[in-house]
Amino acid sequence: MNERDQGERPGAELRRTADILFTARVKADEMRFDVVPHNSVEFSGNADDESTSGSDRTNLPDEVREGVVYRDVQIDYAIAARLRREAE
Repeated sequence: MNERDQGERPGAELRRTADILFTARVKADEMRFDVVPHNSVEFSGNADDESTSGSDRTNLPDEVREGVVYRDVQIDYAIAARLRREAE
């Protein structure tokens, strides 16, 4: 199992060459958290060390606070994984 810190989205080259790529965009007029969430992405199996995930956020900090209303939010999220190639 391989866990990586979430940070900036995977770069364009990794997204272009990834064996597995998941992207999502979320928009909200308003967003509020009753409880600060904990999240993580784990890569298991044959995931290469370059596999990563992350988001670009608009009007939403990396560390949200309970009870704060965030407005005009957009989150662009990506998970990009390369699979290790086994020697032939």
